[in-house]
Amino acid sequence: MSGGTPIIQADADYSGAPEVFRAGGVVAYPTETFYGLCVDPFDENAVEALYELKGRPLSSPIPLIIGDTGMLGSVASVITPLARRLIRKFWPGPLTVVLKAAPSLPSRLTAGTGTIGVRLSGSAHARRLSVTLSSPITSTSANPSGKPPATRPEEVLSYFDGSIGVLIDGGALKGGKGSTIVDATGERPVILREGEIPSALIIE
Repeated sequence: MSGGTPIIQADADYSGAPEVFRAGGVVAYPTETFYGLCVDPFDENAVEALYELKGRPLSSPIPLIIGDTGMLGSVASVITPLARRLIRKFWPGPLTVVLKAAPSLPSRLTAGTGTIGVRLSGSAHARRLSVTLSSPITSTSANPSGKPPATRPEEVLSYFDGSIGVLIDGGALKGGKGSTIVDATGERPVILREGEIPSALIIE
């Protein structure tokens, strides 16, 4: 235990996480680059609380991680042929694919855009958390807006101790650029943010 946040080792079982998740709380967890903050993306109040916790501008949508490709249909209403090609080539990995959002997602999560960014994380811990919760999870980085994203559990606690329900401790992460974000709603890819995967590889 820390000052107030229960800690689960990343290789242990995640038995404390579902209770926090279902109650609308926040789970901090490791991805392949940074720590992320997870709430239930279908729970409007939990999404609202996540924006408040981070001080995140309401105009910024929050992307999602899925534990397996079978979850994609629950968050995206249309999966384009372009999206399928990108998914086959780059998942699991640091590619966020933007698709038309399923109507069941709160508009707050999509910032009213009607689209949602989704990825199958290259982190086995992030995928296992999603599978354990039987749900897609939010994947905004663990930091107040404007501060550096946390790459170590101590940094997560320095930002949010006492405000999150549980921390999954995956040790020090490598950091980096975060995921590359591609709009795949049309026939041609539109790079929204270049990250770990170079845009030249996407266009190819």
